[in-house]
Amino acid sequence: MKTRIWLYCFSVLLSSLVLGKNLNAQEVIAHDPVMIQVKDKFYLFTTGLGVSFYESTDLKNWKSHGSVFKESPAWTKDVNPTFDGHMWAPDIYFANDTFYLYYSVSAFGKNTSAIGVVTTKSLDPASPHYKWTDHGIVVRSYPHRDLWNAIDPAIIKDEQGDTWMSFGSFWSGIKMFKLTEDLLKPAEPQIWHSTAKRERSIFVEDHLAYPGAIEAPFIFKHGEYYYQFVSWDFCCRAEESTYKVVVGRSKSVTGPYLDKEGKAMHLGGGTIVIQGDKNWYGLGHNSIYHVGDETKIVFHAYDANEKGWPKLKIVDVQWSQDGWPTVKPNDIVKYKSNLIK
Repeated sequence: MKTRIWLYCFSVLLSSLVLGKNLNAQEVIAHDPVMIQVKDKFYLFTTGLGVSFYESTDLKNWKSHGSVFKESPAWTKDVNPTFDGHMWAPDIYFANDTFYLYYSVSAFGKNTSAIGVVTTKSLDPASPHYKWTDHGIVVRSYPHRDLWNAIDPAIIKDEQGDTWMSFGSFWSGIKMFKLTEDLLKPAEPQIWHSTAKRERSIFVEDHLAYPGAIEAPFIFKHGEYYYQFVSWDFCCRAEESTYKVVVGRSKSVTGPYLDKEGKAMHLGGGTIVIQGDKNWYGLGHNSIYHVGDETKIVFHAYDANEKGWPKLKIVDVQWSQDGWPTVKPNDIVKYKSNLIK
């Protein structure tokens, strides 16, 4: 079953990126999108062979720049001997006059995983400063040793100037640790936090991912709060996908994050922001940004009208009077990306 699901995801991405057979006028087919704005341009990174890479000036028309990696770093085979170059769930972050791209190497359904980081001084492929340098493993998980999974990285800098990585998928949920000043390793002495979980019995075998379907953290500062977004349930299953995005908030970057009802996310709490309906089987693995005076949420959605193909979505977020993010379902339907040459 897991192999069939992953082959489905791989075939979708291969069809869109290599064969050019996107549906609906060449929409961007994507999983796990993250974005960064550099002056008047937006750069998008997604799961794909060597990490897929796009550019836009209007958030709708996207030009593909192919892959970040032309070949995988040698260390990836040490983590997973069967690794095929398919890198998951990146995050892009700018600091120290440098762009840091964090990415995941894993075996599907196992915590045989590692998060790596690669850097460049420019994201413009035409620039002489565009050159990716890989710095190896940031953090790694091992089956039977760790009850967490080292994938789905996301970076946030707090008000004290410390930079943190949150990450995690299934098992015991979402973790967070402080990074070194060069953003390449966990800071010493290591400081870790558990910021979101779902129920899982201690009697479940350690090597099993299920139950506890939670992953894809993204922490975002808005006003006086840090908002932690995570995805619940299952991606990558076409018509059977059940992904949804939930949120909690805290005045401290390390939590505790409370949902709208006051339940802590590390105790299973979470307020739903987006979820599947008659148009979309599942929506998730989001990132979120301030773009000018607006807030944009970026995610993928499985199209119920096109056999569950995963589409890129970028839509406006409205903030309620009491400071909670909301999304209009019709905005999700209306947004359509366009892959340009």
